[in-house]
Order: sequence, then C-alpha cells, then structure tokens
Amino acid sequence: MSAIAERRERERAQRHQLIITAARELAEAEGWEAVTTRRLAERVEYSQPVLYSHFNGKDAIMRAVALEGFGELAARLRRARLATPEPPQALHAVCRAYLEFATEQPALYQAMFVLPTDVKFAHAETPPPLRAAFDEFVNCFRSDNQRRELFAEVTWSALHGIAALTESGRIPPNGQTERLDFLVTQIAGTPSGPATR
Repeated sequence: MSAIAERRERERAQRHQLIITAARELAEAEGWEAVTTRRLAERVEYSQPVLYSHFNGKDAIMRAVALEGFGELAARLRRARLATPEPPQALHAVCRAYLEFATEQPALYQAMFVLPTDVKFAHAETPPPLRAAFDEFVNCFRSDNQRRELFAEVTWSALHGIAALTESGRIPPNGQTERLDFLVTQIAGTPSGPATR
C-alpha cells in the first residue's frame, strides 16, 4: 500500500471513530432520539454524504456504538475478575462492575442491550467483543461445570433486569448492594457454583 493510500485509510478510520464518539456523546447528553445523521454531520463537521460513506444510517451507527461498548464492558469485567481471583468474590466483582457500567453510561447500555439491533447474541455470528464480555461471566464458574454457560446466562439476565428496572425507576437504586449480595449468594450456593479456573 502506498503512503498516500495509508494516509487516506488512517483519515477514514479517524472519521469513522469521530462519528462513533460524537454519537455516544450526543446520546449520553440528550438521548438516542437526538442522534440523527443531520445532527451528527453538523457535530463532526462533515457533510451527510460523507457520514453515509461510513454508515448506512442511524442503525449502523448504533451498532458500531454497541460493539465499541461490548469491548469496553469486556475489558472492565476482566479487570474486575482478575483483581479478585477468589471464587464468590470474583463473581461479585464482575456483577458489580456490570451494574456500574450500566449506571454510568445509560445511553451506551441502551444501544448494547435495550434498543433494537442486528447484533447476534448466543450465536455463531456473535461479535468477538460481546463474546468476550460473556466469557468473563463464564470464567467466574468452575471449568469442570458443564453448565457454566447457563450459570453465566442466568447471572447476566438477572443483572440486566436489575439494571433496566433501576434505570426506569421501577426499583429503587439504593437497594443495589443488597440485590447484588442476594444474587451472588443464590448463584454461589448452587452445585458447581462460582470457582475460577
């Protein structure tokens, strides 16, 4: 590849990232309803045709935002798990990190788990960042547990319910610690419950 082609590719990648970042910032500030291709084009100072050369509309932008979020979530869960290698505490740390992520970045969490998307979950075509995030839950359970993915799935599902119900105001946020303790205690008390490795 020539130096000119490499520079163009770098510039294209930078524009691509700029659009994703602008969409995230706008969504966190004003909600996803405010994210339109017109507003994004104004914000990044590119024409709408340039924006469309990167993304085929808002859904594609939200998908890119979600994938970036899955990568960030996976890294955060991994740090939490590795910082607390003891079995039940590792699960507790991962669960707490998940809920903190959902609370701190509600618009990003919506793009990842609430709003319609074509990202495939629990599928052969599941994107690697999403699979990596899920694997952090799986890795909190014993490696000889044939149902460790089921344990991880149920844990993730319960956390998503807690996050969604808290965000919508249907359960009070001040009970998170008790809910989390209860969830981990129930999961840890089952056969083949948490144990790393």
